[in-house]
Amino acid sequence: MDTGLVKSPLFISPPQAVSGERSGRSRRVEYLLVVYPDGDMRDKLLDEQQQFSQDYGLSATVRNKPHITVGSFQAGEAMEDTLIRWIQRICSLQKSFEVTLNNYSGFPPHTIYLRVQDPQPFRQLADQLAAIDDFIRSSGWPPAELISNPYLSIAGSLTEHVYSRAMPDYSRKDFHDSFRVSELVLLKREHAFDACKTVNIFHFTPGQ
Repeated sequence: MDTGLVKSPLFISPPQAVSGERSGRSRRVEYLLVVYPDGDMRDKLLDEQQQFSQDYGLSATVRNKPHITVGSFQAGEAMEDTLIRWIQRICSLQKSFEVTLNNYSGFPPHTIYLRVQDPQPFRQLADQLAAIDDFIRSSGWPPAELISNPYLSIAGSLTEHVYSRAMPDYSRKDFHDSFRVSELVLLKREHAFDACKTVNIFHFTPGQ
């Protein structure tokens, strides 16, 4: 399955693990780094999700807040303050950028998503965020996964039957709209079925 995430190499000097942050010495937490569309774009995407549910009889489906995942990793909770400081440093040097969503594609047999027309700004951001990977691994946790092919999911966790009905329809639909990315959000959860909680919001410098 192509998730848009890849294990990342190192690009700049990472923070160093300190006493108490080594593996197994604190509670395991899953972290996500995401970008949220806001304003009119967020509302438009929520309408897209709702329309999909209505069209394919999924009105009871829980819909996620529209987002693009930039990265994910596991770490001990005691590492959180160090991770926040390092991500803040990286994001303070990142300029805001425009994202254009252009038409639909899918991951058979479970997800329909909107394509990101130009993935390069996300890949550049991921290159910088890769600096935290050595810190995470040196503390005994698996490598961080950072984005390679960004996308925005419209409908996920579909049955194969629903996917096979919907994908031909969505392959003929048009969607083209843009929004500005000016911040990165760090979320955490204890396991994959837990609700995510916001840990911190990191603001970029204004772009052109």
